[in-house]
Amino acid sequence: MAASLHLVAGKATDSVTHGFLPAAARLGLDVTLLTDRPAGHGFDGPVVECDVSDYREIIAAAGAGPAAGGDPAAGGGPAAIFSNSDFLQAPAALAAAYFGLPGKDWRAATRAKNKGLMRRHLAPVDPVFSADARRVPADAPYPLVVKPREGVASEDVFLVQDAVELTARVEEIAARRDDPLVAEQYLPGRLHTLETLGDGQEVRVLGSFRTTLSPPPFFVEERLEWVEPPPETPQVLRQLEALGIGFGACHTEFVVHEGRAHIIEVNYRLIGDHCDFLLADLLGVPLFEQILKVHLGEPLADWPVPGRRHAVAEPVIADRSGKLTAAPGPLQMEDGPVRLAYRPQREVGDSVTVTRTNRDYLGTVRAIGPAADQVNAALARFRAAHDWTIA
Repeated sequence: MAASLHLVAGKATDSVTHGFLPAAARLGLDVTLLTDRPAGHGFDGPVVECDVSDYREIIAAAGAGPAAGGDPAAGGGPAAIFSNSDFLQAPAALAAAYFGLPGKDWRAATRAKNKGLMRRHLAPVDPVFSADARRVPADAPYPLVVKPREGVASEDVFLVQDAVELTARVEEIAARRDDPLVAEQYLPGRLHTLETLGDGQEVRVLGSFRTTLSPPPFFVEERLEWVEPPPETPQVLRQLEALGIGFGACHTEFVVHEGRAHIIEVNYRLIGDHCDFLLADLLGVPLFEQILKVHLGEPLADWPVPGRRHAVAEPVIADRSGKLTAAPGPLQMEDGPVRLAYRPQREVGDSVTVTRTNRDYLGTVRAIGPAADQVNAALARFRAAHDWTIA
């Protein structure tokens, strides 16, 4: 009997649709999709609709557990419960723990998602000012960054210079959403990512991207470039260890300034926005399968160190609101020694509203080549040869 994987998801994402579900099929797993949005996935296997934000609903949907005599090895329950969603790491971890399956520590998953908890937990090793955005003391170290406490994709994230601007931004954000906001000390420096994968015994650094952001007061990611992890990377690993993070995939954003590394945000899942596919191509390993195998209780496999290559993920960003009337579909091509791939995030006919967040991506171009100048030139030629028209 094939092992049973219960994949917990919210909205449909390319990471799940084109990454984890095909990987599960290649591994021969029996997949059941648990979701609160079944219509968007187009999955042709078993789908159970439930409130995936509630670990009790996941447990009930996953079938017999230890209390009912279930034994995953004997087909009495799932062999793995897995999610790649920012919002669903804690409930998926709790459900995995109920069944006695390998998984993330639900407390670490909660700390990673809740930026207020993360700052409080990191204070002994990396003190950074953070407060409820409506209760910021008069002596706060401006400039500050105001953001949703559990937000994603740079949504409603703003740099503010003083208390007057903070109040105005808080009221502006509150008109759109009612979840808690935090205000954090602005951390100058060069922005990097750290991509890691752990099996509970080893945490392996997969690599690092250097991130280019839009001009303030917004924080849109405009370009990610593959680089060697900076020398300050061990500081980031110590901070992740302090948070209890070390199982499965993790995407961490951090800045380096004057020899110090400060975590900005921890996304306790695989990097998104199509950089996951770029990462898999760069490593030359079945990355999505490796992540699922960890959740099935297998140790990290050895894989060869990839040759030195340059890579860039560059989103095509909407510059105006309207209807997308022309855009390329999915593409893969070679330009001399450079391999390019493009995957759309918006389809022709979609209405586009500029938000000054990562939600403005129309698609992402990925390029891998032997050197930076060759990759950059190929990217420029690709973008010049294709049209993205918003009417």
